[in-house]
Amino acid sequence: MNIVLWVVAGLLAAAFLGAGVMKLTQPKEKLAASGMAWTEDFSAGAIKGIGALEVLGAIGLILPAALDVLPVLVPLAATGLALTMIGAIVVHARRGEWQAIAPGAVLFVLAAFVVWGRFGPYAF
Repeated sequence: MNIVLWVVAGLLAAAFLGAGVMKLTQPKEKLAASGMAWTEDFSAGAIKGIGALEVLGAIGLILPAALDVLPVLVPLAATGLALTMIGAIVVHARRGEWQAIAPGAVLFVLAAFVVWGRFGPYAF
């Protein structure tokens, strides 16, 4: 199960790192034009903040355990990312973007799985 948790954490880290870097490096208008219509409801600063949280969460899923420095940060990062996905699901639901809810729900379930495993029976 430890290997499964590492794989899931790695997949989550890759997904959130990619999404976060995109939000940090692209202007709000380009994000909106590329299919992220939800960005119309947020300021450019808020979008950059979400991107920064996603990048930090991705780093927090891997580095603390890999370096064996405060590995308790791994489930805390996963908790933060799960809460972020709850927020994303709520935003998409309020906007009526039903097809956009599924990716957020999958990422939420994966993050919750890491939280359960690393706070529970498979802690470091």
